Amino acid sequence: MSDLFEEKSRDWDQNERVLAISRAVGDAVLRHAGLRPGDRVLDFGAGTGLICGRIAPRVQRMVAVDISQSMLDQLARKPELQGCVETRCQNILDCPLDERFDLIVSAMAMHHVEDTDRLARSLFGHLSPGGRIALADLDAEDGYFHDTGPDTEGVFHHGFDRE
Repeated sequence: MSDLFEEKSRDWDQNERVLAISRAVGDAVLRHAGLRPGDRVLDFGAGTGLICGRIAPRVQRMVAVDISQSMLDQLARKPELQGCVETRCQNILDCPLDERFDLIVSAMAMHHVEDTDRLARSLFGHLSPGGRIALADLDAEDGYFHDTGPDTEGVFHHGFDRE
């Protein structure tokens, strides 16, 4: 599979919309996900680590999974994340991880997954007993975050209805 984010990864962390969403999601996770120092946490669709960077210092183990090696390379270049975030470039729908997590977080990744029911089953399959999931993605939208034109390869949903 080609890396759809190779070009975008270079300046992803300078995108004000991305940064604002990441701050809001990170704040919500810190407030509501019940983080514990012994937690093992998976960040699905971790990208450049904007969310897992907020979580990693507060938990025992942080694993960042993404299908884009270029995004994970940007994460790995951040000095504050070196040594505290493990990265895995793989599609967990096709190749599940051989471990379970106390918390799974995902921000702005689900709209890139065609079969969201399959994704939900996969995420729940990666949970430890009593584990939690914190998901954030786009509300149904009109192209504000992603254009609705021809350059939308890899965008399967332009947001989700909350119902």
